[in-house]
Amino acid sequence: MAGYRSFREFYPFYLNEHSDVQCRRMHFVGSTLVLAVIMTAIVTGHAWWLLLAPVAGYGFAWIGHYVFEKNRPATFTHPLYSLLGDWVMYWQILRGKVKI
Repeated sequence: MAGYRSFREFYPFYLNEHSDVQCRRMHFVGSTLVLAVIMTAIVTGHAWWLLLAPVAGYGFAWIGHYVFEKNRPATFTHPLYSLLGDWVMYWQILRGKVKI
């Protein structure tokens, strides 16, 4: 995988790695659960809920990649750009720019 000088260069690759709609749906569910876990931690005042955030987010995303997309998540080679890509794609799904 090539090196990327910016997120702007990386994001088209990221979207290509999420071409399967089922994979994108799994990412969306996982990211929504991450937000729910964070809100639960805030509302209850129990920070231990935050331990579930990576499990929810990465768990659903990785299932999407291995089961539907049949590729290796970019998290392993570009962790920060990949995390940012998750949230940019999430926002674009909410706005209807990326279809699920």
